[in-house]
Amino acid sequence: MNQKPILSIVSPVYKAESIVENLVSEIQLTMKQIGLPYEIILVDDRSPDGSWEKMKALSIGNSNLLSLRLSKNFGQHPAIMAGLHHAKGEWIVVMDCDLQDQPKEIIKLYEKAKEGFDIVLARRTNRKDSFLKKLSSKLFSKVYGFFTDTKYDNEIANFGVYNKKVIQSILTIPDYIKFFPLFVNFVGFKATSITVEHSSRNSGKTTYSLSKLINLAFNSIISFSNKPLKIMVKFGIIISLLSFIVGAYYLYEAFANKIEVIGFTSIIVSIWFLSGIIITTIGITGIYVGKIFDQTKNRPVFIIDETININ
Repeated sequence: MNQKPILSIVSPVYKAESIVENLVSEIQLTMKQIGLPYEIILVDDRSPDGSWEKMKALSIGNSNLLSLRLSKNFGQHPAIMAGLHHAKGEWIVVMDCDLQDQPKEIIKLYEKAKEGFDIVLARRTNRKDSFLKKLSSKLFSKVYGFFTDTKYDNEIANFGVYNKKVIQSILTIPDYIKFFPLFVNFVGFKATSITVEHSSRNSGKTTYSLSKLINLAFNSIISFSNKPLKIMVKFGIIISLLSFIVGAYYLYEAFANKIEVIGFTSIIVSIWFLSGIIITTIGITGIYVGKIFDQTKNRPVFIIDETININ
């Protein structure tokens, strides 16, 4: 590749053996219409099928196609970060590999970016997903938004075009748990969204099961927000206050000679009061421990095994 790319298209690949050739072909067709130097960066998240073999075959003799293979399955968002680390374009497009994000929509996103925006996100107002997928996505956005005190739009995912300075800022975020849309929301810059056409899956089925979505939500919430721990602290304080009320009640019962078992009052009051104190203490401690635990291990978020067309 002789010219420095203006546009870099980054896509994580997983279980896409039957899709990746069409993905590359449609991106290339779109980039011919745009008429700018470009590069395609595919990141194989250690897919168990023949995705990597397909990527290798497509990359041979095609200097515009850069392929990376991770040493194990790190997950979609670490795979995105791996691709972003190698992107050289002034503008970077991030998209999924399943062709539900349609490459032809890159033209609309880039044209909007030229109006002066640093981030242009793709809004999928008419999602071609199953009812359960749309329902789980909506629940994810509601729960995530509540616990992180942010506005998370389930019609917007990874697909979008981002200025190089946005991506550079994202890559400086040292959080061990990676969640690309969260980082985009965090760094700021001048952003907008436009409606794009969303397609049904080209083949196969989504690899995001309900359990994986729950795990993603949990990890992202813990990484970004300490609100769950604050809720536990408040819960502990409420229990402590209730213990005083319950204690006063049982003291009244004791003075009124309505309690015949000696020591009952002191045991009940102690259990309620100490339980509240313990929960509060654990919550406060957890706020600090939970934030530093993963960070202090300082493990790499991804490890690259093989590369093609990358110097």
